[in-house]
Amino acid sequence: MASTYLTRTIGTSTDNNKFTISVWCKRSKLTGDYQAMLDSRLEATAVGLGLFWGNDNSVWYNFSTSTSTFSTVSTNAIYRDVNSWYHIVVAGDTSQSGTDKLKIWVNGEQQTSFNNDDRSSFVGIQNCLGSTTNPNEIGRKYDGTYFLDGSMSHFHFIDGTAYDASAFGQADANGVWTIKTSPSVTYGNNGFFILKDGNSVTDQSGNSNNWTVASGTLTNTEDNPSNVFATLNPLIINNFLPSNIIYATTSEGNTTLTGTSATNNGNCFTTIGASSGKWYCEVKVLTVNGGYPKLGIAPEELLVITTGTEDGMVGYKYTDTVNYFPIGDKTINGSSSSYGDSFTNNDIIGIALDLDNGAVYFSKNGTFQNSGNPTSGASKTGAALTFTANNKNYFFGASVYNTSNSIAWNFGNGYFGTTAVASAGTNASGIGIFEYDVPTGYTALSTKGLNL
Repeated sequence: MASTYLTRTIGTSTDNNKFTISVWCKRSKLTGDYQAMLDSRLEATAVGLGLFWGNDNSVWYNFSTSTSTFSTVSTNAIYRDVNSWYHIVVAGDTSQSGTDKLKIWVNGEQQTSFNNDDRSSFVGIQNCLGSTTNPNEIGRKYDGTYFLDGSMSHFHFIDGTAYDASAFGQADANGVWTIKTSPSVTYGNNGFFILKDGNSVTDQSGNSNNWTVASGTLTNTEDNPSNVFATLNPLIINNFLPSNIIYATTSEGNTTLTGTSATNNGNCFTTIGASSGKWYCEVKVLTVNGGYPKLGIAPEELLVITTGTEDGMVGYKYTDTVNYFPIGDKTINGSSSSYGDSFTNNDIIGIALDLDNGAVYFSKNGTFQNSGNPTSGASKTGAALTFTANNKNYFFGASVYNTSNSIAWNFGNGYFGTTAVASAGTNASGIGIFEYDVPTGYTALSTKGLNL
């Protein structure tokens, strides 16, 4: 959503003195700058309010106390997990006293420690979300800066009532904060409920306060607060190199990987791993370069190793060989062998990882290579790599090289970058959408998949 934002012109408020914002947000990038979830300004008077990720990765809420004075509330807690969904609730009520006038919850926990704390200065929303002229924007700041790089879901605005987080979420039997998909709340004149099911900006509150996609593409995603899918992890790109130099970058919600160096390769792996079970994903090759990309799997040791060798990692190289992921200019295990067909731009490579039996299989455009049979179990027929099941955590990953080398992953969201799959294959697990048929017994690497 890094270039996408929503707009709406809103009418007169039910009550400027009481409001609630509730939104689930999954961050994609930690940019070191602010990222706006909601911003609203009366440009003529500079009065406004905004909900942001801070440049220090805290939660920021800005509000005006007059036409020329802005106040800030920012949490001491910081939020840097690019895999998890965060539930943020902000409630204001000027009838309360002191710091109780403004409250913030993250994942159901009320925040009590703040870096900036102007809560007692809250004097209402100043008609910012109740004017017919001011810009109300979701996904960027009103002046065209501070775009959100991430995803949002179940965005509520309540006009005239201050609710706490329990109105919109609850702890499950394991103590995990989960979403209430249809909360019992009163929305007021300007209240709205959008992004309930996929990427719909149609208001589900009953008010018909619909929003408009003003710029960019609002992409639907299977990844949601109730089922978190694996993505690439931008926090560990090349972090095992002694120099800690970044030679690749992620985009499109951490599903696209592109090389950034003309002379070095860049490696990246998924946010979620597994030690057992059978897992499937797909990679669309956008551009090849030299012997790259290499697509495959790696054990948890690779994410922190700096020297030496490690068994159990494999990459399918575009020049039709199986080759091990490199660490800088050192190749783990050093060996390679002929395997399958070569692949090129726009080919889709499937990866089937059987951790119950210890085998990895690769397909090209729906056909498993080397006569591989991912459903063959202990016989591991045609596997690209076999190993002894060992209860280690394994991750999907890739190595890219050069600025012209780029790949797009589909971990089950049904997209390669912003391009939807052409015709979804069968998937008996019902978790995730893929271009080709998912082998029987395999599923997407996601929180629901891990709990099947």
